[in-house]
Amino acid sequence: MRRLILPVLILLALVPKAGAQPISVAVDDFSFTDTSAEPADQTAAHEKRLKAFMVALRKDLAADGRYQPVPAMQADAKFKIIGGVQKTSTLVQWAKAVVIDATAKKIVLERLYTFRGDTDEAWDHAEAFVSREIRATLDKALAPAPVALAVFDFELEDTTAAPSSGLAPSDATYLAEATAGVRDLLAQSGRYRMVDVGGVGTEAAKARKLRDCGGCEATIARELGADQTLIGVVRRVSRTEYTLGFQVRDAKTGAVVSRGDSGLRMGADYSWKRGAVRLVSDVLVEAQR
Repeated sequence: MRRLILPVLILLALVPKAGAQPISVAVDDFSFTDTSAEPADQTAAHEKRLKAFMVALRKDLAADGRYQPVPAMQADAKFKIIGGVQKTSTLVQWAKAVVIDATAKKIVLERLYTFRGDTDEAWDHAEAFVSREIRATLDKALAPAPVALAVFDFELEDTTAAPSSGLAPSDATYLAEATAGVRDLLAQSGRYRMVDVGGVGTEAAKARKLRDCGGCEATIARELGADQTLIGVVRRVSRTEYTLGFQVRDAKTGAVVSRGDSGLRMGADYSWKRGAVRLVSDVLVEAQR
């Protein structure tokens, strides 16, 4: 491959398959304990509020679309939710929620919450909060492990320079800023884990010519323990015009899994970082949300 600058943008994103079955979540009815020592018997009111709490919790899970509440004793459930509520005084109650990954046989959430009041409204607020925490935990537990990504230094293809011209110090600085910006963006997205490429000693990498090495970056990345590799190119068309491109390969197969091209942009070299971060964000981060 001579150039990364292509007229089209290709993205292979991991998206749920149409008609995928929701994840089964066994939800056991929470227990209730009253240790407030209040003289009035509020058993009926508490039973009613606890029932409404459980109905709302199961409804929230089902409304997500990715989860399917099932009976507590269903053996093949992926997750199991148990918990309880304890009233300790007139104004203070505690709610405990435990989420168990039944497949991995481990607890992924065990938390104690406090809420004030013993009214329908107070119980509704408590359920909404606990429900959000549980769903966030399920989302995290099901999230794929970050992709180990080797992001090599951005390269410059300068069509305005003489063939013998080397990389100017200012160009090297702005390329380094673009590389660092992209690495920070991808690391902060949570989808990628950066693999250190600082020790790579191949001639193509040192000369910033990985774009012309026929996919050798995949072999380098594989030896570093990376799952994928990203190389980016700034192509200077004129002193005030440039394009940006990047390419991601699978480190095992060498296959290209994603490409991005910015198209022609106006701006000086100090804007390379902003352009590179925006392009990679649009293609690899925002498009996969």
